[in-house]
Amino acid sequence: MTPATPATPSVRDLVRLRAEHPEAVAEAAARRKRRPLLRTADTATAHGGPPHPGRLMIIAADHPARGALAVGDRALAMANRFELLERLCLALSRPGVDGVLASADVLDDLLLLGALEDKVVMGSMNRGGLAGAAFELDDRFTGHRPEDLVRHGFDAGKLLLRIDHEDPGSLDTLHAAARAIDAMAAHRLPVFVEPFLCRRVDGRLRNDLGAAAVATSIAIASGLAGTSAYTWLKVPVTADPDDMAQVMETSTLPAVLLGGEVGDDLDGAYGKWREALRLPTVRGLVVGRSLLYPVDGDVAGAVDTAVSLL
Repeated sequence: MTPATPATPSVRDLVRLRAEHPEAVAEAAARRKRRPLLRTADTATAHGGPPHPGRLMIIAADHPARGALAVGDRALAMANRFELLERLCLALSRPGVDGVLASADVLDDLLLLGALEDKVVMGSMNRGGLAGAAFELDDRFTGHRPEDLVRHGFDAGKLLLRIDHEDPGSLDTLHAAARAIDAMAAHRLPVFVEPFLCRRVDGRLRNDLGAAAVATSIAIASGLAGTSAYTWLKVPVTADPDDMAQVMETSTLPAVLLGGEVGDDLDGAYGKWREALRLPTVRGLVVGRSLLYPVDGDVAGAVDTAVSLL
């Protein structure tokens, strides 16, 4: 039997290892130290960093698989994979960061880099609705399948559910999402559903962040599949943050806040997240580009501030 290959020490070795020993990914997954999705007060303190029992701080990096590479006015900010991995490794090393959400290629890289030890690993499941495509709302499940998450020993999955009442592709996505939730529940794996009502404006898809639209999307997502036992919600802060308390009364499912398009006003985003995190069903943050590519370039500072909100 071939001995287990140790995690590669730097991103420069990734291509060589992938080419010469592709089994290294499965080997790294098999020996990865796992942790519960949510820590108790005792385990949160024991693992260092600010104790936030029952809360989650997840770094999102599944955007490239949908062809979404832009951050603000930087059209190809996420196109440099080596830079992205360096930023991810830094973010994951910060105290209080629980884990990462990403597509298979990124998670495989992070496994080889040894960056996923004792972290929550969340696989991105439907990436077929490519950014800007005519078929964007027919969002096929081209990423992780439930059986892939089980095989790799990952901890959860995530799916995006965008609904446009004028686009027939939304119905196919609704149906596929429901069956994916059923399959995840059969494996007792949490699945984070990110719902939006949206519409096309001048050919581009726009998410409606009004209170009524967000509440409606939450109601639809909560009712999908044959059980909601393992379903979490991944929700945006409403256009008017004061509406969040009422909107989050739409469901009893646990929820995390998503970062979304923050632009240059990261301080403003922190304020919105801080208020929403006080609501009883909101259990954490899943934020990506705004923390990995902050305007001032200080990834550690941006991540540490986000952790402090918990």
